[in-house]
Amino acid sequence: MFKYVHPTLFSFDVEWVPDPKAAQMLYGLVDDGSPQRTHDAFRKMWAEAGAKPEMPRPWIKTCLCRVVSICGIFREQGAGGGVTLKLVSIPADASDAEKCSEPHVLDMFLKGVGGRQPQLVGYNSANADVPIIVQRAIVHGLDSHGFAKRPEKPWEGTDYFSTAGDFHVDLAKSLAWGKDTPRLHEIATVSGIPGKIDTAGDQVWDLYLQGRTDQIVAYNECDAFTTHLLWARMARFAGLLSEKAYAQEQEAVRALLTESASQGKAHLKIYLDKWDELQALL
Repeated sequence: MFKYVHPTLFSFDVEWVPDPKAAQMLYGLVDDGSPQRTHDAFRKMWAEAGAKPEMPRPWIKTCLCRVVSICGIFREQGAGGGVTLKLVSIPADASDAEKCSEPHVLDMFLKGVGGRQPQLVGYNSANADVPIIVQRAIVHGLDSHGFAKRPEKPWEGTDYFSTAGDFHVDLAKSLAWGKDTPRLHEIATVSGIPGKIDTAGDQVWDLYLQGRTDQIVAYNECDAFTTHLLWARMARFAGLLSEKAYAQEQEAVRALLTESASQGKAHLKIYLDKWDELQALL
């Protein structure tokens, strides 16, 4: 279990798909940007990863995938103890092709996190989310903007790559190891927190083929809220949030969901309704 809560914290989630450009460079497939060519690239990469009838879409190494979106809840605690939450979505505008480009998505994340150096909170993020960010940033030749900087000793500064500190909290590793590690959807839902609602992770590929980056971002935002709510529940268990602070955290999340829904994010109204439904079952 993690040991402390940093005054600035970022609960985040990453969505990605197989990279058609990787299929072109590794396997000689033509990448003209068309949905059919992209689908062909996906199928080739799944085949190379050992696709079988019972598992047609196996895990593909993260360096061979492209990041589509990164979303998170930025939490900041003031000197008086008050907490403010902000929803961060990259790309901010899913209709802008330049902002949707992978280098832009990665660069925005690295600048934000490298500059503010919040405590990172993810789910299976040590095995997947952080590695794909690092690997794909290297593929594109990007600067980490301080994200990759490591102090001489763990207690002398932020270190997102050390297992000795808590600047990167992987909630999955705090819960279990191996076959008993729950999926985010499982542990969240039975805890009264919305997991998957209208979209599951394996549908992101289909949405990408349809050019529905907006729906991928919407799905990503929901997972970011789920990750943050699970973090708060685990922080309460660890004694890092009092009963009062935990209740205030949930109210702050509810307020952010309500505000975001009122600004046109209808999927977050659905998320809020699902949260109420699950809480009633508890």
